[in-house]
Amino acid sequence: MREDRGKYFNELVSMQKKLTEEGIAYWQLYSDFSSWQFWVCLLILLGPLIVVYFTIDREKIYLISFYGFAVHVLFAYTDQIGIRLGLWGYPYQVLPFIPSVSLDAALIPVAVMLVYQWTINNNKSFYLYAFITALIFGFGFKPILVINGLFERFQWVNYFHIFLIYIVLFLAAYFLTKLFAWMQKQTKENSPIGKP
Repeated sequence: MREDRGKYFNELVSMQKKLTEEGIAYWQLYSDFSSWQFWVCLLILLGPLIVVYFTIDREKIYLISFYGFAVHVLFAYTDQIGIRLGLWGYPYQVLPFIPSVSLDAALIPVAVMLVYQWTINNNKSFYLYAFITALIFGFGFKPILVINGLFERFQWVNYFHIFLIYIVLFLAAYFLTKLFAWMQKQTKENSPIGKP
């Protein structure tokens, strides 16, 4: 039984390696530096990072950045699950190893970080503006990506499902950020250092 497991696992590793090689070959044929799509994906990756560098509130940088990082991680995992299950895909990529890096590492986290920053700086409801941001991404931005061939949906996935994923992940990252901020506050309050 154990030998069967080892053989099966080795076959899976071999298939994964072959799939990676095929992904690199696809990238070289259709998504490398010679395609306009590559440059659009690169702009989607670098543009938001430049914007956030100049616009992030430096006094709240750790809180806002933690929220953005939580969004990034949640979206990266969700995208990988969706891709591996064949629910969606990104035909054009900056890097063949990370299919959705432009969206997961930059555009989505930065956009919602700035929304989060604006809501805390202006005492506005994060829930409302997260909902609006999810609407814009789910029913506005994703269709634009589909029209331009930068994102493809498969099986049962529609824009409403994509919207739901956005709102759930925005809120999950928000609650995660609140939890860690609360834990930090509790630690400071219970620390003997600085108490009279």
